[in-house]
Amino acid sequence: MTTTRAARPTYQVDPVTYQVILSRLDGIVQEMQYCIYRTGYSTIIRETHDASCLLMDAHGDIVGQFAVASLHPGTLAEVTRSIIRTFGDDIHPGDAFITNHPYMAGTPHSIDMAVITPFFHNGRLVAFSGGLAHKSDLGGPVRGSGNAQAREPFQECTLYPPVRLVKSSVWQGDIERILRANSRTPDLIMGDIRGQIGVARLGEERLAETIAKHGVDALLEVFERVKYNVEDTLRAAIASWPDGTTEGESFVDTDGIDLVNPVRYHVKVTKTGDRIHFDMSGSANQVQGPINIQPTQARAALYYSLVAFVDQQTPINGGVREVVETTFRPGSVVCANWPAASGMYMASCMAVAEAALQALAQLVPEKRHANNGGAGGNVFAGTRPEDGSSFIQYELIGSALGANAHGDGASGLSVLLNNAHTAPIEIIESEYPSRVRRFELIQDSGGAGKFRGGLAPRRHYDILTDDAHWTLRGGRHRLPAFGVDGGAPGSLGRCIRNPGTPDETLLPSRFSNIHLKVGDIAAIEKPGGGGLGDVRERPFERVLDDVIDGYVSRAAAIDIYGVDAHRLDAALAAWNDV
Repeated sequence: MTTTRAARPTYQVDPVTYQVILSRLDGIVQEMQYCIYRTGYSTIIRETHDASCLLMDAHGDIVGQFAVASLHPGTLAEVTRSIIRTFGDDIHPGDAFITNHPYMAGTPHSIDMAVITPFFHNGRLVAFSGGLAHKSDLGGPVRGSGNAQAREPFQECTLYPPVRLVKSSVWQGDIERILRANSRTPDLIMGDIRGQIGVARLGEERLAETIAKHGVDALLEVFERVKYNVEDTLRAAIASWPDGTTEGESFVDTDGIDLVNPVRYHVKVTKTGDRIHFDMSGSANQVQGPINIQPTQARAALYYSLVAFVDQQTPINGGVREVVETTFRPGSVVCANWPAASGMYMASCMAVAEAALQALAQLVPEKRHANNGGAGGNVFAGTRPEDGSSFIQYELIGSALGANAHGDGASGLSVLLNNAHTAPIEIIESEYPSRVRRFELIQDSGGAGKFRGGLAPRRHYDILTDDAHWTLRGGRHRLPAFGVDGGAPGSLGRCIRNPGTPDETLLPSRFSNIHLKVGDIAAIEKPGGGGLGDVRERPFERVLDDVIDGYVSRAAAIDIYGVDAHRLDAALAAWNDV
């Protein structure tokens, strides 16, 4: 069934000016994005880039975006609408609002703080400017606010519903004192929040300059047209796919409390005409641990998956909602009831995306791919030995992409919804009491196939303080990234304390507050990506290149890929002689 598009207004802005203004909006966000990285106090923003800036229209729909964390556009739009619902007409020039509440505001999890400012022109609310950024610590029983055993939001960190931090350009000191009193790193979080306000004001200034050059009516027309264009792009692509119903599912190893039973994420996709429906009713019930999410986060993952199958340059804005319907079952892990814990939401969002991508691949098989290594955060927190000051060493370490229908998966990088960077060794060693002992790709960790899965990294740390507490938000330690079309799964992830010593201890994929001291070694091995296709169809030259590069061992080349040992050895000898 093809639905009728909403009637389009008569456009006044010519196509060239439209494109100029649209490019300017995205350019404004790009400038904001780089500015927040440069002004970030914490390494999680400055180095890892776990922060996004966006421009929204007066209704909260995204109108300007750049390369941000892929989950953030869908969630930040809902955050902005929560501020509109909360404050209504009591929004004024010079205001700045903050919130980290997953239920009241729709933030991904409560350690992410949104900062939103309104933009007015001649007394009229025209747009919102702002962003979302991870904070080093917002309280709670675990340093770094990443409680892997949390059973409710109150055990994760302090919750801030939408509140006004700046009122008509006047700083609200009471709110700052509450923020500072509930953080182990108050200077870091306030520095980052002030940076977020600064880049939001920058967005306002650039919007004013755009209006001065092109007029407010032209700007508002572009706001509307960009949504219509996304809607039209998606409808045209979806209409070219065959009608039908497909299903996909993915699993998370553990919720952090029940370490035995994996958690199921199921999506049924029904494609009819130029519309698509995602039904997640078959997903598991909400769980005790902190991997529950709300429909806001699940929709953002579904929107991402759809756009990935159409055109990666397509913005995720209000136009997506016009062609997508979603169904969720209240009380499920993707539609959890308050007060379900949600601090480790990314595992669920990744699972939603992978289930959706698996189902969509049955409609568009030329874009199929194997599963990915997943995402997760690693935290060492405690006190520095030289002065007793608190530190929060928070890192997002990449994993590996699964192979796709056209090539090998990429190695050692963040996947799908997570565009974060792995923090440089130099930064870690200069700012925290730890030393990176090893950082390398793990040989043979990519799933074998005609196209090989990406290789996973390992990272080992020497601990240089007697007061360090280790928290991990990992995954795929029990259930690997699957392969497709006969491809092999990727390697499992592992986390080890003091590997290769009499004290060696294998740890689960999610835990909090494990005490470490000087001399301890903390080892993280991320999971590899799945392979695609029959391994015997991989050309000998590709296997040889992998052995030369150290991606695949000689033994695996012979035993798994089935290459002739004599031919391989002769080729390696010839390469070594060059």
